[in-house]
Amino acid sequence: MSDRTTYLVLPGYQSSGPAHWQSRWEAADPVAFRRVEQEDWDHPEPEAWVAALDAAVAGAAADGQVVLVAHSLGCATVARWVATAPAERTAAVRGALLVAPADIDTADVPPLFGFRPVAREPLPFPAIVVNSTDDPWVSPERGRGYAEAWGARYVEVGALGHINSDSALGDWPEGRKLLAEL
Repeated sequence: MSDRTTYLVLPGYQSSGPAHWQSRWEAADPVAFRRVEQEDWDHPEPEAWVAALDAAVAGAAADGQVVLVAHSLGCATVARWVATAPAERTAAVRGALLVAPADIDTADVPPLFGFRPVAREPLPFPAIVVNSTDDPWVSPERGRGYAEAWGARYVEVGALGHINSDSALGDWPEGRKLLAEL
């Protein structure tokens, strides 16, 4: 195993477009940042999304350390994966940056209902939950609740909406600083 770190990028529902900070991080360093591709971004199936994450972690772990970089439904996918994956697989993950973890339990979006309830088992690796004060998909209270349940550090970043392309963050340097803390 090498000392290389692979950052597995887990977008949320409908993926992350080219202006999203996740896509920008991938474009800036396509060797280190690898998107976990899903078969269907518009009709997410929890088992398929978790299986894709599991396969990506297994593949990346063969090359070195793994850090997860999740947004929105990607955060719920990480939580569900941890709840079902074998300990030797989760042990391959050095940390996770969990940004804007969508409150799937209250979202009125039928394609997301299969992810209910959001898993709340403690994560076996260090994690940071990043939340906005005006995110339409998760309140600060729910974001703090996820962080507490997952045993993660909670960081509130002010009024940035869903911390996505609409937030016009560009390369989101503040996010990169948080990622470096893992």
